[in-house]
Amino acid sequence: MKHCSLALTHFVALLAVGFVLSLHPQCHAQTPKTSDHSYTTLENISYRSANVATEYMKERCRLDLYYPKTKKEYSTVVWFHGGGLKGGNRFIPEQLQEKGIAVVAVNYRLNPKVKSPAYIKDAAAATAWVFKHIEDYGGSADRIFVSGHSAGGYLTSMIGLDKQWLAAHEIDANRIAGLIPYSGHTITHFTVRAERGIPGTQPILDAMGPLFHIRDDAPPLLLITGDRELELLGRYEENAYLWRMMQVIGHPLTEIKEIQGYNHGQMAEPAHPLLLRFIKRIEKN
Repeated sequence: MKHCSLALTHFVALLAVGFVLSLHPQCHAQTPKTSDHSYTTLENISYRSANVATEYMKERCRLDLYYPKTKKEYSTVVWFHGGGLKGGNRFIPEQLQEKGIAVVAVNYRLNPKVKSPAYIKDAAAATAWVFKHIEDYGGSADRIFVSGHSAGGYLTSMIGLDKQWLAAHEIDANRIAGLIPYSGHTITHFTVRAERGIPGTQPILDAMGPLFHIRDDAPPLLLITGDRELELLGRYEENAYLWRMMQVIGHPLTEIKEIQGYNHGQMAEPAHPLLLRFIKRIEKN
């Protein structure tokens, strides 16, 4: 009887330990991350030709290319950093690494050293570089997606909807496989307004606003914002209006996602899985 009692006590103790471990995932044995493809990064590539580049262009008009070395015909995300068109530097988002895609992280010139539309011109030049060179590294020029956060989202929408910027590089903007701006302005950017002496709380929509350039033949468009109650002034509503107008004119694929509980600065990380899911969806078509 005594032996049975000891065995029962031992069994209960084991169950308790298992229960505690189940509450603490960090106690579980960790499985090493594995990948089907090895990746490499080429850094500090100039995307402006030497004959047009100023000293400031030579400094800022650079990109990094992160790509899978053993995969062919992969998709590529051109990624523009945020910073209000006044700051920030290129980086490869961690959540987009080792996902079977390439990521091109882009720097562009910044205010106050330049003014609009220099930022847009740089974004278009960088994207054109990718179209012209990604096949040299095994990627597909038919699977180039453009994305970015905040100011980067604004640049994404501008070069994807207003065809003139890529046309300057003999690229049809409709070749873009998909546009995925994160919390980007769809009206005229507040830094562009400030350049004209217009307050940030005064909404303006002109040719420097993506919403001005809605068209039914634009690339597939996924608009992602943070929580409308936590976002910057009207950012969700701007994007919702763009979404609605694209529906009105009959664009076949414009979607909007609002990430509840996340503010403007926080929303990029939970947005990355939505981007990856959107890419997979487009790849299947």
